[in-house]
Amino acid sequence: MSVPSMEKSTVEHTSEPPVREPAAVDVEYGWQGNNRVVLLENGEAYFPRVFEAMREAKTEILLETFIVFEDKVGNELQEVLIEAAKRGVRVTASFDGFGCGELTTGYLTALSEAGVHIQMFDPAPKHLGIRTNWFRRLHRKIVVVDGTVAFIGGINFSGDHLADFGPEAKQDYSVEVQGPAVADIHHFALLQSGRPARAKYWWQRRRQRRSELAFSDHDGQVRLVYRDNGDHQTDIEEVYRQVLRSAQRRVVIANAYFFPGYRLLREIRNAARRGVEVRLILQGQPDMMVAKLAARMTYDYLLKSGVQIHEYCERPLHGKVALVDEDWSTVGSSNLDPLSLSMNLEANVLIRDRAFNRELFERLEDLSNNHCKAMSADKSPRGRVWHMTVGFLVFHFLRHFPAWAGWLPAHKPRLKRFTHPTGSKLHEPR
Repeated sequence: MSVPSMEKSTVEHTSEPPVREPAAVDVEYGWQGNNRVVLLENGEAYFPRVFEAMREAKTEILLETFIVFEDKVGNELQEVLIEAAKRGVRVTASFDGFGCGELTTGYLTALSEAGVHIQMFDPAPKHLGIRTNWFRRLHRKIVVVDGTVAFIGGINFSGDHLADFGPEAKQDYSVEVQGPAVADIHHFALLQSGRPARAKYWWQRRRQRRSELAFSDHDGQVRLVYRDNGDHQTDIEEVYRQVLRSAQRRVVIANAYFFPGYRLLREIRNAARRGVEVRLILQGQPDMMVAKLAARMTYDYLLKSGVQIHEYCERPLHGKVALVDEDWSTVGSSNLDPLSLSMNLEANVLIRDRAFNRELFERLEDLSNNHCKAMSADKSPRGRVWHMTVGFLVFHFLRHFPAWAGWLPAHKPRLKRFTHPTGSKLHEPR
């Protein structure tokens, strides 16, 4: 994703504080019932609600995000976090070192001087004016306020998620969660921020591969799933494969960067072959052309099996959402491409709720019917066999051997605390 250039100098680390590995905890969160889940489409719905929750915070704000720009959205985020910290709220903000690599020292210093605990994920200096920390990103977008309300999805804190940004404004989704599932999201965010968190139900800490096939008759159920580079490398992908195998009537997947491995493609194809209506909504006007080219390598394979493919062409699609039948949905940060499925730190929520599923379906139905171009087999790219072969080789190389891929970093990414230009450090996470 592109990051606008800033006139001011970028972040400097004037001393070398201790570094920490991101938490790798063998926790698998189960389904939690009796939750209220609200779909938030685009920045117009997301930013007012998340800023309102932050302004009402009494004890704690936990924030993880991939991108913050110093535009009207990023400036409002800074203002809200400073206000919260000054009134005694403990604020911990984790920024990705690549996605937030253009934040100026002044922006971060203002936050830290107000008492905001800032940490950068895998920061790296530029070499010859080029950033080198491209891979293994903190790609999650999570906000938890007072342990009672959580936001999770694909929306960054940047003005390009608002329609007034222009033709390049992104189409995207997030959710607001209130209820018992917030405790799991809060627990997870605490661990990832480096702060201690009491073991969540110690008797559930053993690995429990809970099947997605046993659908409940009760609505309002939410489960957190995540991808890390430890014991949960394939959790999100496995959830997709399980629900595709169980689908009976319909599947709708809207995903910005679509280039999954063969096993997931095969489940999509098999669902369509057994009569399930499978619809993919993909980028027709991508912010990165390589995303469109990669996705189109899969078109012929899927179209000839009956999968419907719609390209959203009005503006860049940035969403990462899906639904199966009338009761299962997911919203989160994970794309269906090698970076999200094999390298990045990601988080999605799974939702069993008929009303939410219906609302998401209606939004995506309108998107595909009125704002997309339907693809057909005669529009898929030529040289299909060659493109598919090269595509799968590239994917599996990145998936299984990332440390061998030329200059891709083989080290484990780290969390580094931001320090004041004077060299004084933030407080250690507690």
